[in-house]
Amino acid sequence: MEFLGEGWKVKPAGGATGEAYIAQQGDQKVFLKRNSSPFLAVLSAEGIVPKLLWTRRLENGDVITAQRWVQGRELKAYEMKERIVAELLAKIHGSSELLYMFKRIGNEPLTPNVIIENLREKLQFFKVEDSVIEEGMTYLKRRMEKVHYSKYVVCHCDINHNNWMLAEEDHLYLIDWDGAMVADPALDLGLLLYSYIPEYEWEQWLKQYGLTLSDSLRERMHWYVVSQTISVLLWHLERQQLDQVSQFKDYLKSLL
Repeated sequence: MEFLGEGWKVKPAGGATGEAYIAQQGDQKVFLKRNSSPFLAVLSAEGIVPKLLWTRRLENGDVITAQRWVQGRELKAYEMKERIVAELLAKIHGSSELLYMFKRIGNEPLTPNVIIENLREKLQFFKVEDSVIEEGMTYLKRRMEKVHYSKYVVCHCDINHNNWMLAEEDHLYLIDWDGAMVADPALDLGLLLYSYIPEYEWEQWLKQYGLTLSDSLRERMHWYVVSQTISVLLWHLERQQLDQVSQFKDYLKSLL
């Protein structure tokens, strides 16, 4: 990180990719990331992520971004019920600037068809033969026409409570945009509601988001949760994490 100049101390920030760092010089502290999401500028302008300070392209082609260091904490699982979560997700899904930016850099929508194709390829590649997964795939194919929806938005696709950061003055951020896609908002909503909100509170939570819980939304959310569960199952299978595989298999059974 020589380009930072004299006196900066850089240490890894942790995280799955190992591409994030914290740089400090005296009282000054910034969050650095290598090859971050190309729409960080729009996310920063809309206050969805901490403020983008600068971007630099290195000689090897890597792009380094620096964001304002924010003193904050991850949300606890039970806090996902809060109104501020629903409101920030609604703001993200409603952002035309974000959608325009995504489409401009050639992001093709993640349609149910594409999801099924991707899962099929992975199943063949890993030579997976499993009756529960097959049952899940049959369900996805059978219901595919039913979940057709044309109002695509930018979905974060990994709305785990660890990616929500509460900072000073209760400002909420949603970080880690590397897996974001243009898709049906039911993808994010399904993952959030199924993971964190008891079903009898769905209507109330969705009201805060700005939606009514219709049969169509219920069906679409369920479809995306099933597809996501198969995807996570395969991820653990690839890494031979058999405890998690059996855990997600049981969950898939309960969904079907």
